Amino acid sequence: VQLQASGGGWMQPGGSLKLSCAAFGSMFSTNAWGWYRQAPGKQRQWVALITSGGYTDYTESVAGRFTISRDNAKNTVYLQMNNLKPEDTGVYYCNVVPANDYWGQGTQVTVSS
Repeated sequence: VQLQASGGGWMQPGGSLKLSCAAFGSMFSTNAWGWYRQAPGKQRQWVALITSGGYTDYTESVAGRFTISRDNAKNTVYLQMNNLKPEDTGVYYCNVVPANDYWGQGTQVTVSS
């Protein structure tokens, strides 16, 4: 499985970014997928998930600001991030839920003024 995350960058607080993650060589449509975040100096943590049926869930700190979605035809999962805060800074990865050892390179998100 190859996971290619993209869409990160620098953004001011209050701004928006949309992340994408393409999954190659996986049974994409039958898996639940998630976004995970590793902040500087901290362990990677779960941020959002979407099941094969479209059910979504979010960690409390991003609920109401982030939206996860998927396009099974493109083997891609997305994370729309609105009203970004400095504490959203980190490297974002996608992976199945529950996560396995195939993390890919992630995409850096930096939120600062």
